[in-house]
Amino acid sequence: MLNTMRWFGPQDSTNLIDIKQAGAEGIVTALHHIPVGAVWSVEEIKKRQKIIQKAGMEWSVVESLPVHEAIKRRSGDYHQYIKNYKESIKNLAACGIHVVTYNFMPILDWVRTDHNYLNPDGSKTLLFNKIAFAYFDIHLLKRPHANNDYSEEEKKEAKEYGSSLSEADKKTLFKNTLLGLPGSTKNFTADEILSLLENYRHIDNQKLRENLICFLAEIIPVAESHKVKMAIHPDDPPFSVLGLPRIVSTEEDLLHIFQSVASNANGLCYCTGSLGAHPENNLTAIIDRFGDRIHFLHLRNVIRINKNIFKESPHLQGSNNMNIIVEKIILLMQKRAERLPMRPDHGFLHTLEEGKEHYPGYSLIGRLKGLAELRGLEQGILHKLEES
Repeated sequence: MLNTMRWFGPQDSTNLIDIKQAGAEGIVTALHHIPVGAVWSVEEIKKRQKIIQKAGMEWSVVESLPVHEAIKRRSGDYHQYIKNYKESIKNLAACGIHVVTYNFMPILDWVRTDHNYLNPDGSKTLLFNKIAFAYFDIHLLKRPHANNDYSEEEKKEAKEYGSSLSEADKKTLFKNTLLGLPGSTKNFTADEILSLLENYRHIDNQKLRENLICFLAEIIPVAESHKVKMAIHPDDPPFSVLGLPRIVSTEEDLLHIFQSVASNANGLCYCTGSLGAHPENNLTAIIDRFGDRIHFLHLRNVIRINKNIFKESPHLQGSNNMNIIVEKIILLMQKRAERLPMRPDHGFLHTLEEGKEHYPGYSLIGRLKGLAELRGLEQGILHKLEES
């Protein structure tokens, strides 16, 4: 695998030299300072490339080239935003960058209810609790008709959960749940979220899926002609939140996307954490079925504690068998005769880094530990395969 690490740009508290010393060969980044929907110019792309190259690495993967909400809703100036998106793809290709990750999740890229869940060893991790989220949704955000999205049992448990929270706990839950997009320090307000949700009131799974396919029908021919591989990131978490549609959560979702736009340029960011949080997803079967569409790897693990709770776990221990997954990936790469870019997605917050500024899941030491473990696992499997 081509070992990479995510870097949020010059404002990131993690230095490129630290990433280089950890053994990463490439950088995964994006131009977060450019407004969503605007064109990424060759000048801005090259400016970022030079910073990375000066540190002795290459910009290997874009994560993410964000899709404007107007495109997802297929409303307003979406035609212009699609035109801009095509231009950005062309400019990235002109600069030698040929893997682009994106997602089609409405409004929020990802959601967790606890950013500092305490592990037995004192490290901290990310956790999603559906009951805590239900309490936030119904009683803190007070989303209209939120009650309709939960069972009577879930609503009862949510009310009981909320009764145990202090005012400080409620503020923390609210802040955690509505954290801004990766690369941003902005938190959404309740009014902002409710206003954005109103725009999706008449968009269900079927409609959002149609909008995605229309978007892909326009951009994939451009990507294909410029030898760019588009890699869609699965929904995180892989089920509806805030009543919003989810269309990249299951193996059947992926099948529909790839059958609808058959080009190999229409591919997948294979995220073991996002796909693995759904108990019905078979991660090795997804490799077998869509191996030729996998263009980028996010390797992390989760533990599904019960039907309502999952938390991020050590990269090699969790509900997903990383030994089998990595061996499948190695065999896939051998078949394709190429190294797929991989980054260790997320990581624990260790006590040595507490108090430092970082994005949740993106402290340095936890990700370095994950990278070392994954590199070691890969080498061990390669040795085993060579012997056999």
